[in-house]
Amino acid sequence: MRQQEDMESLIREKFMALESVLNERSRRLWAATEAKALGYGGQTLVAKATGMSRNSVHVGLRELEHTTNELTEAHKRVRRLGGGRKRLIEHDPLLVVHLDALVEPTSRGDPQSPLRWTCKSTRQLATALQQQGHKVGRQKVAELLADLGYSLQANRKTNEGASHPDRDAQFTYINTQVQAFQARGQPVVSVDTKKKELVGDFKNGGREWQPQGQPERVRVYDFVDEQLGKGIPYGVYDQTANAGWVSVGSDHDTAAFAVETLRRWWSNMGAPLYGGATELLITADGGGSHGSRNRLWKVALQRLADEVGLRISVCHFPPGTSKWNKIEHRMFSHISLNWRGKPLTSHEVIVNLIAHTTTQTGLTIRAALDTHRYPTGIKVTDQELENVKLRKADFHGEWNYTILPISLA
Repeated sequence: MRQQEDMESLIREKFMALESVLNERSRRLWAATEAKALGYGGQTLVAKATGMSRNSVHVGLRELEHTTNELTEAHKRVRRLGGGRKRLIEHDPLLVVHLDALVEPTSRGDPQSPLRWTCKSTRQLATALQQQGHKVGRQKVAELLADLGYSLQANRKTNEGASHPDRDAQFTYINTQVQAFQARGQPVVSVDTKKKELVGDFKNGGREWQPQGQPERVRVYDFVDEQLGKGIPYGVYDQTANAGWVSVGSDHDTAAFAVETLRRWWSNMGAPLYGGATELLITADGGGSHGSRNRLWKVALQRLADEVGLRISVCHFPPGTSKWNKIEHRMFSHISLNWRGKPLTSHEVIVNLIAHTTTQTGLTIRAALDTHRYPTGIKVTDQELENVKLRKADFHGEWNYTILPISLA
């Protein structure tokens, strides 16, 4: 699978470099040459990488079978610029929007994969879109899903624990809250800690292009370098703006570190974008430094609410579903792709690789090193917890709650 993705990326790069100097026929012939060299599956791979139809690649293969002298006038023909059938999404621009809306609420994501999975078949999705007035078949739905980053896959063991009976109801509640906040123009963010990374010349999964026979040399054993330590990326992903902030810590992943990252996101990205905001919605896993039972998390959020003057609402994912957090497959997975095969030799290298991660959908990320110390084992007294202006929601108040700033309490 990884080899196929690398090959697709290479073909896309070559096509983009040549596209401006090729006419319609030369594009067909070039694509056909690439497909022929790849062998079985080559037509599909080239069509996907270039955006050309499989029929165009097939026509190019037929043309290659003729010698130059034997080419017919039909084979030599080059349509005027802009000729040919228009793409379906040009006639029906809402098609992609409605398709993504159908799939997104039930999506599942693997944090180390750029794919988003959907449990709806293309036939069912095509039927639903037809009922909304779109003229589309299941094959076109499959192509659009691939363009959006979805892939229909077999079952995979991803549950981290027993399924809670209100799991689906909590997902529905979170989705409703997100839509309501976005409709009011209020910020909605997803937060989480990415996998801790060893800092130094250690092997990093994946491959990148290097001169033949000259792979980058790394250590044989993955023992922590006492001087360099680990990198702890904590991220804040803005679900509306498709933008994120990552603080790379060097100490411990604590609630104080998590809230400090939220503070930095708000100061550098959130406040300039949402100048008139009065609320903030955070979606987070149920455990870890931002867990639903973490007392320090709530106390630190109270301090942040008092500083920025926002009503901070939190919705936790139910037990066993942390990998479904949007930040996992909309931001962290792309960071992993961007630094695959590159040893993370310093904290600065980690920061730069994160900050230069982009996607075709317009994802932008800002990153910074956080060298502060965040000691573990800090105890929160009952009195400190009682001072938090916390309002529990009627539905699972242990998962869904709002912290009011002192000025509004």
